[in-house]
Amino acid sequence: DAEDAHSYALQLLNLGLGPVAPKADTALETTVFGLTFAAPVGVAAGFDKRGLAHAPLGTMGFGFVEVGGVTPAPQPGNERPRVFRLKEDRAVVNFVG
Repeated sequence: DAEDAHSYALQLLNLGLGPVAPKADTALETTVFGLTFAAPVGVAAGFDKRGLAHAPLGTMGFGFVEVGGVTPAPQPGNERPRVFRLKEDRAVVNFVG
C-alpha cells in the first residue's frame, strides 16, 4: 500500500540509494521572514515524521528539510489506511496523524 511504499522509500534513502543534487544555484536563494534558503522548495515534516532520513534528504537539493514533531512518547496515529489516492481529483490524502 502507499504507506508501505513510503516506508520503503525512507529506508532506501538511508541506504544511500537516493539522488544527490549539485550545490544549488545562488539564483534559487529565497529569503522569507528573514531566513535565507538555498532553494525555494523544501520537504514538509509529514514526509519524514520520525526524522529517519533527514540527512539524505538534505543532499537532494531542497532548500530545507522539516522533521516531524517531538512528543514525550511515540504516538500511534490513525488506523490504516492512512494514506490513499483520490484519482479523480489527482490528489493524495494523508491521515497519518
